[in-house]
Amino acid sequence: MALSTVIFDLDGTLIDSAPDLRTAANKLLEKYQRRAISLAETKKFVGNGAQKLVERAFKATGDSAAESDLIVLTQEFLAFYDGHEADDTQTYDAVIPTLEILKEKGFRLALCTNKPYAPTLNLMQALNLGGYFEFVIGGDQVSRKKPDAEMLNLALEQMGVSSQEAVMIGDSPNDIGAAKNAQLRSIAVSYGYRKVPVEELGADWVIDQMSDLPAVLDGIV
Repeated sequence: MALSTVIFDLDGTLIDSAPDLRTAANKLLEKYQRRAISLAETKKFVGNGAQKLVERAFKATGDSAAESDLIVLTQEFLAFYDGHEADDTQTYDAVIPTLEILKEKGFRLALCTNKPYAPTLNLMQALNLGGYFEFVIGGDQVSRKKPDAEMLNLALEQMGVSSQEAVMIGDSPNDIGAAKNAQLRSIAVSYGYRKVPVEELGADWVIDQMSDLPAVLDGIV
């Protein structure tokens, strides 16, 4: 079957959201008399959803948060983040022009992110991304986040697309792992918030910038 659908990750793939995630995390840490985390630390903590970011931030700045406290702490973090998702967050170079090209070529686009759904929508509106995606799903809408296949399988089901017709674009082991688990081909970006070399992800293709994507897609049969 011909490739028809491109599924994107959000943080570290389409947008550089670490500055605003850091600000919200540091407001939470300050409330609990913890030190601030750096931007580099924040990038290492991103990728498994808001609760995991909070868990990692607390572990890095003192005693780990109790499991029973993490839900409340995450709610507090999201309250600090709400309305400030795009204060300093920007799309990476060539993201909007590339999405325009893909739409012109007739590709159907979806977004599958471990970020909760509400801040995802806020970001998409603020950064003018909303009109490009036919299907959007956040990490709080599934029982198992990426790298589990649940999110991608749901996107395929809702869009009426087979795994052979879709490709996943992401920056992390979660994204490429989810693609493998859903039997999708995958493209890794060499930038983003990954903690390991891009070559170790096992993606089918690697691109250095989003503007490289259309040419790679044109070569997929």
